Amino acid sequence: MRHISLLGSTGSIGTQTLEVVRACGDYKVCALAAGSNVALLEQQMREFSPKLVCVWTPEAAADLKVRTADLGIRIVTGMEGLMEAAIIPEADIVLTAVVGMVGIRPTIAAIRAGKDIALANKETLVTAGHIIMPLAKECGVRILPVDSEHSAIFQCLQGNERNSVSRILLTASGGPFRGRKREELKNIQVEDALKHPNWSMGRKITIDSSTMVNKGLEVMEARWLFDVPLDKIEVLVQPKSIIHSMVEFEDGAVMAQLGTPDMKLPIQYALYYPRRRFLAGDRLDFTALKEITFEAPDPVNFPGLALAFRAGRTGGTLPVVFNAANEWAVAKFLSREIGYLDIADSIEAAMNAHTVKEDPDVDTILQAEQETYAFLEQAHRS
Repeated sequence: MRHISLLGSTGSIGTQTLEVVRACGDYKVCALAAGSNVALLEQQMREFSPKLVCVWTPEAAADLKVRTADLGIRIVTGMEGLMEAAIIPEADIVLTAVVGMVGIRPTIAAIRAGKDIALANKETLVTAGHIIMPLAKECGVRILPVDSEHSAIFQCLQGNERNSVSRILLTASGGPFRGRKREELKNIQVEDALKHPNWSMGRKITIDSSTMVNKGLEVMEARWLFDVPLDKIEVLVQPKSIIHSMVEFEDGAVMAQLGTPDMKLPIQYALYYPRRRFLAGDRLDFTALKEITFEAPDPVNFPGLALAFRAGRTGGTLPVVFNAANEWAVAKFLSREIGYLDIADSIEAAMNAHTVKEDPDVDTILQAEQETYAFLEQAHRS
């Protein structure tokens, strides 16, 4: 019986992780952490009986303690509680599915405690990959990707030497607005952007997919996960999300991982690597599929991807600014305070205004995040 600490248990990845745990039956949940969805967290506590639970605010913790007084489960709060959940002694693996740069400190703590990391929090590597990956190597810890595209690349690399990679071909669906021009995107509403054609995901990542910013974050994450320069990473639009990504090797061979759009597959692969387990669900019917088509991404009408490459090539604190500006802008769009096109415009404005700091430590990373928020808030009020 292996033990898992799940950070972000009430989100899309968290709930699907618990589906995998429930179906497989040989993982014990020793810790759960969530934001503010107390009702769902209570259900998870009653089903999985963790030793420790973290909820973000003291108010939510007080409510949860009343609801679960009969369970005798220890409840903690905030960053201190999140760190405690990340290093709980019983855990063999920590799945980090929290949203945003809040995931950096608990991931570092878990690595230092010798825990393998199933990584679903892309911001951790986007902003602090230069810290995380060397630390994991030093501590002998595995970083196992949970993102479908990165899991696909990871699977294609099995049995192959990393230095034989010629290109990483990172696929994208193109989102719900693929093929539209900037003028057609001007009046996009929240409800439109939340209708992803293939995947069922959380609200923020769904918006990020529609703007291609998510693919930009994945490019920067792949750079650290697989230790390849950005010039060896190419984005391809594959609208049906059947090919989850590909790797081209120096001899010209291309390996791809295909499957139905189901996040439980990369989750389960990370939890059981290097073993494969049966996973219930639909299987590809190639006779019905008939064809798989590809397109180049559109950098003119969806500039988020180009901005990500710029941030990744510059390095230092610029990826932090890219990520923080996007988080700010998506939150404002979801609350209907800015328009859809303002998302990429806000990212570019924040990047243009920023003075890059090289090789930032965690405090500098978090300071750059706050400075980006402050800059955009001031610009928004002006």
